[in-house]
Amino acid sequence: MGNHLPEFRAAARRIDRRQFVTRTGAAAVLAFAAHLPTAGAASARRLNPRDITENPFTLGVASGDPLPETALLWTRLAPEPYSADSGLPAERVEVEWEVAHDGRFAQVVKSGTATAHPEFHHSVRVEVPGLTSDRVYHYRFRAGTWISPAGRTRTAPAAGSAPSRLRFATLSCQAYYHGYFTAYKHLAAEDLDVVVHLGDYLYEYAVAADGGSRKYTDRKLPAHYNKETLTLEDYRLRYGLYKSDPDLMAAHAAHPFVVTWDDHETENNYADATPENDVPPEEFLLRRAAAYRAYWENQPLRAPQQPNGPDMRLYRRLTFGRLAQFDILDTRQYRSDQAYGANWQVPGAESKDPKRTMTGATQERWLLDGWQQSRATWNLLPQQVTFAQRRDVPRPDFKLSMDGWDGYPASRERILDGAEAAGLANLMVLTGDVHVGYGFDLKADFDDPASRTVGTEIVATSIASGKDGADKPSNWTNLTTANPHLKFYNGRRGYVTVTLGRQQARADFKTVSAVTTPGAPLSTAGSFVTEAGDPGLKPA
Repeated sequence: MGNHLPEFRAAARRIDRRQFVTRTGAAAVLAFAAHLPTAGAASARRLNPRDITENPFTLGVASGDPLPETALLWTRLAPEPYSADSGLPAERVEVEWEVAHDGRFAQVVKSGTATAHPEFHHSVRVEVPGLTSDRVYHYRFRAGTWISPAGRTRTAPAAGSAPSRLRFATLSCQAYYHGYFTAYKHLAAEDLDVVVHLGDYLYEYAVAADGGSRKYTDRKLPAHYNKETLTLEDYRLRYGLYKSDPDLMAAHAAHPFVVTWDDHETENNYADATPENDVPPEEFLLRRAAAYRAYWENQPLRAPQQPNGPDMRLYRRLTFGRLAQFDILDTRQYRSDQAYGANWQVPGAESKDPKRTMTGATQERWLLDGWQQSRATWNLLPQQVTFAQRRDVPRPDFKLSMDGWDGYPASRERILDGAEAAGLANLMVLTGDVHVGYGFDLKADFDDPASRTVGTEIVATSIASGKDGADKPSNWTNLTTANPHLKFYNGRRGYVTVTLGRQQARADFKTVSAVTTPGAPLSTAGSFVTEAGDPGLKPA
């Protein structure tokens, strides 16, 4: 692995396109902000919660980003989730919350009130302090006479503690119109400490009245879903549709989630301020601002993640004692534009340019500095797109995906160099995006199969995107032959559970047989372990 860091830093100091676009689009961004209620304006009027005549908890509850002594709780009031105003006037609502040791709420340990502001679409987030580390809690909300479903969350182990186990699930990509979220129903029954969602929580594409592959016969979705999302109202409505799914609600209620986005929460294959389609950059920034705002409103994220116009700092770090450190990346907001377009292409000088970045200079430095300080046994990197090299055919004329890290090899090299410099013995990259399950060994030199293995990559398949899929997709032979570091490949829907111990980690790739019909059973398509200090995947 080479060292392109000095050249990259020099390039980062120059004025890039994004800075220019941000300046030229400033008027449009200000216009976007002006058309949103300012804090305290529309919500000066208060709605009596007892005047809410329909169940406002139609989107369930959620928790996220566990800390040792703090829980982050979320809900959104939406008596009519498929309506633009969610069935509530533009007035603030006081919502009660409580946290208990038990699911019957006989041992309440914390309680209080929070305000659901119309400026944030009546979403509610509560950061509950003073809890015990590494402990299960139950929580719920109340608005007037209405009580939400109960949720279950867990605090993280104390800093410096040495937990013997951490069990989490990782998953991605849930196109509503491609099928049912059956995998979430199974996920809700798992014994997990946390769930890591790697992006494409929703899709911007139109959803037909029959729900697409869901083929509804007993109801029709409103016509406003049958168009692509562009405005804040569009994105908010789309979250109302997705989050009303009962299996998704069950999973959120069962486990705390750690979320990061990919492209479809905004627009397919966007890169920084560059849209997929040929629209003015300032127009895309308006769309990005709307998408980011709706994302924050509808996810269990803490206050530092609140967006500022078209910008939102989503990358962040979570630790689980000395067992695990999670560095959650954002590989969309700061990346260089895809080389040669976003499709599979023969690599060349453009894609290999050392100035190209997947993370941006600031996020890259944050990651590498954080690794230098890490004392965790396992260092996990939740991010979006395939990290390992992935040739499409076993021939010299192979192509690579320009949207994945193969389109940014110098950026990948800097990340692996940084891991090596920090002395990371157990690097595990967590990936979504591609609607299949992969298990990769990460190599010091992907062009040399005999080179050192420096980590592992677990690619979680989709919840629904890609419809039913197949155990062996049509390109299975080509990919497994062309990439000897690819140890597992399956094309069904589902998720991966990972159990971290002090001596080894185990990954179980779990799949459902179908998503175009509801109720499919769950099975384990493959199980692998990687030993602490000896990276690489071996059959369990």
